[in-house]
Order: sequence, then structure tokens, then C-alpha cells
Amino acid sequence: MSAALIVLAGIAALAALVMLRLVVLVRSRGCVPCRLRDGVRGWRNGVVRYADGELHWMPLLGLRLRPRHAIARRGLRVSGRRRVGELWAVDCGGVTLAMSEDALTGFLAWLESAPPSAHLDTV
Repeated sequence: MSAALIVLAGIAALAALVMLRLVVLVRSRGCVPCRLRDGVRGWRNGVVRYADGELHWMPLLGLRLRPRHAIARRGLRVSGRRRVGELWAVDCGGVTLAMSEDALTGFLAWLESAPPSAHLDTV
């Protein structure tokens, strides 16, 4: 009986950590709900955060606070956009991001506000 309670308490603590992470991600400044598809898997729900010339995508569910995908603004090109239900999907290199119209406007403004040298590919 006590072993079952310990396991149950562990599961409850893990669920509480996941929910706390979810609340922190959703309420953080600069975080926007966004779905990601990288070609291997289907759409995954998460949030994006704009950080120092990179777009960080983090899944909603999980324990890690580090981004799963970091997309550099340098050399990033939006090759197309289309409507997916109520969201707008944009193709960015090897990944596709789907976000609301307001989030898309913010994403495009962030992309266009890069310094002039940010779009130069240097070898």
C-alpha cells in the first residue's frame, strides 16, 4: 500500500511539474503559441520565443525548458505561406510553422527588422 502511494505521489509531482512548465511558457513575455512540422512528424503544439536573432520553439508538453528547435534569423527565408484552418502556415527552410494571423504579423516584422547584414550568407 505504501509503495502504491509513493508511485502515485511521484506521478502527481511529475504532472504538477509539467503543468507548471506549461503555465510558465504560456505566460512568458515574447512567447507565442505556434505549431511546428519538420517533415518527419505531423503538427506539434508548442510556443515560440524570440531571442537574440533566433526563434526558439518549445513543445507544450515536456519537462525541458530549453528549446527543441532554434531557427536562426540569419539567412532565414520564408518560401511560402498558406491558410491551414484558422492558422497561417509559413515554410521556413526545413520546418513549417503555423500560427495565428497576429503572431504571423509579429514573426514577419521580427524577420524584416533584422540588421541589413543579417541576410548575407558569408562563407
